[in-house]
Amino acid sequence: MRIVNIGSLNVDFVYDVDHFVQKGETISSKGRSAFAGGKGLNQSIALGRAGVEVFHAGLVGREGAFLRDLLRDSGVNVEWVREVEDCPSGHAIIQRDAEGDNCIILYGGANRMVDEAFVDEVLSSFSPDDWVLLQNETGSLSYAIHAAKDRGMRVVLNPSPVDDVLLGCPLELVDCFILNEGEAARIVGLDVARSTPERLLAAMGERFPRADTVLTIGSEGSMCRCSGEVFLQSALRVNAVDTTAAGDTFTGYYLAERAKGHDAPGALRVASAASAIAVSREGAAPSIPVRSEVEELLGSTERADSGSLLRAMA
Repeated sequence: MRIVNIGSLNVDFVYDVDHFVQKGETISSKGRSAFAGGKGLNQSIALGRAGVEVFHAGLVGREGAFLRDLLRDSGVNVEWVREVEDCPSGHAIIQRDAEGDNCIILYGGANRMVDEAFVDEVLSSFSPDDWVLLQNETGSLSYAIHAAKDRGMRVVLNPSPVDDVLLGCPLELVDCFILNEGEAARIVGLDVARSTPERLLAAMGERFPRADTVLTIGSEGSMCRCSGEVFLQSALRVNAVDTTAAGDTFTGYYLAERAKGHDAPGALRVASAASAIAVSREGAAPSIPVRSEVEELLGSTERADSGSLLRAMA
């Protein structure tokens, strides 16, 4: 079983600010950094570093060659990463505040040049045993969902950003959603401020009864609804520096665990540890841990939990 990610490749420009800029306001940045990013690239890197066979399919401009190199160095097959003429790579402008939270403006660039012919060419190399991972940062999302299902592939969707294009896609064909509370609320038509994670997860289940739903709930952790069962995973407590790639890291590691045949609770646990490491570091792709780091954190957590249990029993 292989995973192909038809996903975005971006250059992220991160600006450190005291607070997010408001309407009509001009503020100064305390610093500026440039990183490789894009939800697609980040998720492929997480999959590669988690140790599964993953192919990335996407488009970059001339300045995007280093994105392909980073993917390759992270264990990702880059056969389907191609350079286009007369269009820059996608990029993001990210404000990062003093608490490590962020807000993002995306420019699609070459990502939006992904067309039906490219999707067909990529998917022709894959079989019904394979999975396709998609986000809403490239062109032809609706077609990609249809084309993958026509081939009998399992479709995993990270529905971000949620906009009219995404809401017009055949979401009923998706096999697994991995999303946050705001994205779930927009899809099911609820007010996120008045909805609990449990209600959002239930609403996703009612709307898409045949699909698994994995819901990330920030510092509270994550939940999933798989085959009618609901599982909860608390977040590991760390000093958050930058949350930019936390969700993408979680997505990659969760899928990697599931692809290896592990159950949903175990996958949530591993993904939680991986995302905890990511938020403790700066940048998007550079913050994504390798497998050995995740195992080390899980091991130390287990030892701490065991020690607490022994003291409680004494």
